[in-house]
Amino acid sequence: MYEIKLGDVSVSRVEEMHGPVMPTGAFFPTLPGEAWQRHAAELEPDHLVGDMVHTAMQSWVLRSEGRTILIDTAIGNDKSRPAVPSWDHLNLDYLGNLARAGVHPEDVDVVVNTHLHLDHIGWNTRLVDGEWVPTFPNATYLMPRADFDYWNPENHPGLEGHVNQNAFEDSVAPVYAAGKVHLWEGHHDIDANLRLEAAPGHTPGASVIKLVSGSDRALFAGDLIHTPLQLEQLGHNSCFCEDPVAAVRSRRELLGWAADSNALVLPAHLSGPGALEISRRGDAFAIEGWAPFDRL
Repeated sequence: MYEIKLGDVSVSRVEEMHGPVMPTGAFFPTLPGEAWQRHAAELEPDHLVGDMVHTAMQSWVLRSEGRTILIDTAIGNDKSRPAVPSWDHLNLDYLGNLARAGVHPEDVDVVVNTHLHLDHIGWNTRLVDGEWVPTFPNATYLMPRADFDYWNPENHPGLEGHVNQNAFEDSVAPVYAAGKVHLWEGHHDIDANLRLEAAPGHTPGASVIKLVSGSDRALFAGDLIHTPLQLEQLGHNSCFCEDPVAAVRSRRELLGWAADSNALVLPAHLSGPGALEISRRGDAFAIEGWAPFDRL
């Protein structure tokens, strides 16, 4: 199953790719090796194989109030990513996977980039006759202003060699130049069912989407977590978090809302079933169950 219903909103999962990303110690520098070992049986093989963290690059497709909303756009094809050789000049069938979910680029009304890291904005554009053009020609692209300003090379010198090198130029600037970007701050109501809220820390403009529809609740959690182990190990961030203290605060507050609201949590990068229910366990959280999405 790749689609579930939450209140009046349908949710589909569209994969770009999944597999090993980084060794545990590199991805989560402060997270004790003992914790990985203690939970290895629960994490393998979806989230951990040996010492390698496994993740998914994917999008969530929402159909709400007659519109099609795409949350995050993965890495993209043909992008120059010198700092991440395994993501350099990809040639993947993401648009085919999107079509198999019943969505063609012209069908998308809203694109949400939860933040502007390269693996959340790649399919914002595609290469046509040597030019980067918006992949979703009829969509409004919702981007957090804080990230738009932060990752703009004019404001952020020294991006050469950084994972986000070239990302703003090929995946953000072209849609902004086309007049398709709406920059928001604080919060933004997408419709009566969906609200964007700031979740700073991972990046200055990192955000989440809260779904409230009928009796159902969900949290499209972006990069609040990259592994289920962070539910227990709340104080440990990935190596990509720009403000570690704020990242922990956002993780604690928003996962607390999810646990207290019985909300399904849909992070950007979990492979396996991809979405989970959580509960409070002391000062942290525990998994209560997984959504019925097919495993990646």
